[in-house]
Amino acid sequence: MDRDSTTLPSDVTMTEPRRSHAPAGPVIVSVCITCKSADGSAVVGPEMFDAVKSALGVSDVMVRPVQCLSVCKRPATVAVTSPDGYTFLFGDLKTDSGSAALVSFVQSYQKSDYGLVPWRERADVLRKGMVARVPPMRWSPDDGRAPK
Repeated sequence: MDRDSTTLPSDVTMTEPRRSHAPAGPVIVSVCITCKSADGSAVVGPEMFDAVKSALGVSDVMVRPVQCLSVCKRPATVAVTSPDGYTFLFGDLKTDSGSAALVSFVQSYQKSDYGLVPWRERADVLRKGMVARVPPMRWSPDDGRAPK
């Protein structure tokens, strides 16, 4: 069999279509470590960072602390991005439910075209906590739609 051939043997079946635009670079999860509780009485960011880092302890995902994501009225706040994918910004996250939801989200992000995770694949806490969805920096289709 020719190694450069794209034809698969007849006994091989593809179970999932190949994603031609899955994010190529590492997924980066930024956690605000300066977030305070809604009443301002406690800093909740470091606890969220520790929970997310522990939950996503995977080598191909970078979890990093950031000083502020400017969503102070919706603590705790987390951003998920990649060099060539969408950026998602989530607020109102609680340590346990938020970190668990982010594990599933990041797995879907890594498999989705441009990291654009379908709505149905997002945990309820992330659906309700959505602050923003920003297209990749190199995005430039004339009509603003996702390229095919």
